[in-house]
Amino acid sequence: MPHPRMFDDDDPVLGRLRELALALPDAAEKVSHGTPAFYTTKVFAYYGGSVKVGDGHVRRSESVLVLADPVERPALVEEDRCFHPMYLGVSGWVGLDLDGETDWAEVAELVETSYRLTAGVRRVRLLDART
Repeated sequence: MPHPRMFDDDDPVLGRLRELALALPDAAEKVSHGTPAFYTTKVFAYYGGSVKVGDGHVRRSESVLVLADPVERPALVEEDRCFHPMYLGVSGWVGLDLDGETDWAEVAELVETSYRLTAGVRRVRLLDART
């Protein structure tokens, strides 16, 4: 049974995230479990996530999930705007709420870090060659 679609293609927050994610070498987008996922051979970012609350979960639709740098992760999860996403949090992923006060330069850094951790050596070299 397919998952229901949990996003709107016209969402401006998703649009901003798409610009950042799809600018990375060989990045593409697919729908995974009803939400946008950005990937090369492995997923490096998801739009939207959930947190466990009691016996259920709370959906945090306007958020990005990224694989965090292991050194930076402890500081990130201490911040109110960040959360430990269901299922992925145990593997080092962090959720970051996106709103009107979002620092998009920081989001770009987090997405790029996640990309670097998942994309493979060849793609990271392509990224490094851009700068």
